[in-house]
Amino acid sequence: MKYVTVAEMIAIEEESDSSGHPYAEMMAHAGRGLAEEVSGAYSHLNEKRALGLVGSGNNGGDTLVALRHLQEWGWETTAYIVRPRSKDDPLVERLREVGGTILTLEGDAEFKKLGAALEYHTVLLDGVLGTGIELPLRGRLAEVLDRVRKTLSEMEDPPHVVAVDCPSGVDCDTGEAAPECIPADLTVTMAAIKRGLLKFPAYNLVGTLRLVGIGLPEGIQAYESVKRQVAAPEWVRGVLPPRPLDAHKGIFGAALIVAGSVNYTGAVALAGEAAYRVGAGLVTLGVPGPLHGALAGGLPEATWVLLPHEMGVVAAEAAKVVRENLDRVTAMLIGPGFGLEETTGEFVERLLGEEMPKKSGGLGFVKAPEAVEESARGELPPMVVDADGLKLLARLPDWDAQLPKPAVLTPHPGEMSALTGLDIAEIQADRVETAERFAAEWGHVVVLKGAFTVIAAPDGRTMIIPVASPALARAGSGDVLAGLIVGLRAQGVEAFEAAAAGAWIHAQCGLLAADVLGSTAAVIAGDLIGALPDVLADVFPKKGCVAIGTISRSRKNQKPVPGRPEACAE
Repeated sequence: MKYVTVAEMIAIEEESDSSGHPYAEMMAHAGRGLAEEVSGAYSHLNEKRALGLVGSGNNGGDTLVALRHLQEWGWETTAYIVRPRSKDDPLVERLREVGGTILTLEGDAEFKKLGAALEYHTVLLDGVLGTGIELPLRGRLAEVLDRVRKTLSEMEDPPHVVAVDCPSGVDCDTGEAAPECIPADLTVTMAAIKRGLLKFPAYNLVGTLRLVGIGLPEGIQAYESVKRQVAAPEWVRGVLPPRPLDAHKGIFGAALIVAGSVNYTGAVALAGEAAYRVGAGLVTLGVPGPLHGALAGGLPEATWVLLPHEMGVVAAEAAKVVRENLDRVTAMLIGPGFGLEETTGEFVERLLGEEMPKKSGGLGFVKAPEAVEESARGELPPMVVDADGLKLLARLPDWDAQLPKPAVLTPHPGEMSALTGLDIAEIQADRVETAERFAAEWGHVVVLKGAFTVIAAPDGRTMIIPVASPALARAGSGDVLAGLIVGLRAQGVEAFEAAAAGAWIHAQCGLLAADVLGSTAAVIAGDLIGALPDVLADVFPKKGCVAIGTISRSRKNQKPVPGRPEACAE
């Protein structure tokens, strides 16, 4: 799904029109798609009655087309013309011909007809204003929208509100919203996701966001040139690695996670289990020695590299040990739970700058120093850097040149501030531009976490995760995300794709955990991992499987996330 500015959307439509796919055809596709979304979303209603608030532009046209289709499909429909349309408008006439009712603001000075229509209909289509608005709204238009908004808020059983392309009064670039804006239950946007819909405060008014096509022909350059996208299940399904039936663990790679300190023990466990659950064949945890006893029983599937430490934090000498244990590692994560001690910072500096051992031997977790032969400079495996690892990186000159490219960096706004020197407010003011700028400058993939996480690649590709939820605003949530990304990298998924797919899966886990637990406040980081099997099952549903000698059992009372489906389901 493309993620566009208003100017980009205008250019797409203009090129389509000049290429032989005119505005009327685009409107026909959009209106039909809108009607299908409304019909599908509200098929459960006993009384199918749709009222459309119709403006003078394309949104009003889309609404009229949708009402005509709904009328033909057995709905009872009414168009309330808020802004005058052309005389003998064929879209109005076609709706009238199939039995739709036409009302106008001009004949309803005191809003009596509008009020009665709102009471009677079960679905309201808001097609008054589109992407070309200027705020603030003024005059009669603002009065109408405000009257509708207030009336709906006072109704005991208001109609379901569907915004056409965007809620009327939303700036589709900035996300600003007029106070008269009618909150939607469902927004059906056309051709591409407009930037402002995934910004606040507009996102509070959007409800569920769905996309329908406008029949664009192939080869529309204005469309093809847009490199920003919004992540969708189909895209994620396409980038996740296959899992053949004759697989062995070596096919799925080996992730090394270097993390943890005595103050942040759990970060290692969260990242390690996430890497395993997303499909890595082997996960090795490199931790300060004192953490092993506390962690080993919680993740028996892991193997371990016990690292030199100072008072329970990774010590500088650990760099040599890590490099001696990279023979089979296909991706490495550093940083979760590190802390910011000077010796750990020196570890990061040495890890990036020291030479790679040519051959090593020895038994046990730590290879014997005396067995290390001559060293030769070598390549580090693909890397993910998270949490305190990012803050420690920021202390090093030219750190971006020392990391193997492209690494995946996963900063929240505070960590991004440490890396860039920008104020957090400046970063948050334009998260997309900030992530893109520094991904290009550093040559690494940037995952700027937060509401609508942004993933930017050095080559200009950008992915937006269309999720904002306080379920993800918990300590340890970032450790799970980092584990997901390194688990995908270990399986050979490219840096940008692993980062974007991992972030999408992570967000879906937060939404599912909150839904199952009944509250975003109740979700903790471990619940994200508990939700992960169900999220992956939705991406790769099992169909047509045959159960032979299997045991089915309900998971409804199992922790951390109840309600998982059976292993074999249509």
